[in-house]
Amino acid sequence: MQGDKQVIERLNTLLAGELSAIDQYFIHSRMYENWGFNKLFERTQHEVQDETGHASALIKRILFLEGTPDMGTREPLHVGATVPDMLANDLALELHVVTALREVMAYCESVHDFQTREILCQMLKDTEEDHAHWLEQQLGLIEKIGLQNYLQAQL
Repeated sequence: MQGDKQVIERLNTLLAGELSAIDQYFIHSRMYENWGFNKLFERTQHEVQDETGHASALIKRILFLEGTPDMGTREPLHVGATVPDMLANDLALELHVVTALREVMAYCESVHDFQTREILCQMLKDTEEDHAHWLEQQLGLIEKIGLQNYLQAQL
């Protein structure tokens, strides 16, 4: 099925974001593991898997629309030097993804590509209700109980 060229372009932009998220979460997970924060490592590994699923869904949809997935483009990574920086950088990334998803969903609706919009809607739900929410909770915990107590709980 020949898809709208703008939809394919926008899906490739989203794909670059998802691939960048995989990379950023991956390096952060390894840093957590290296520092002995096993709970953060495990949760961030879960995020890598979720982002990989999002990238896969985008690739499948681009191919279905007879486009070519752009696997080489990435957005700049923001690797943190401390746990709070890492969590804040990941949250900023997720909030950027939320905005991008909403914009592409609106465009898809305007060109009556409701199937692509539905795929993106599920990704938005994962991003808002799972990823961003969890990151906000962690930053809130650090604020409430202090960094040292938070880090001790992550061992």
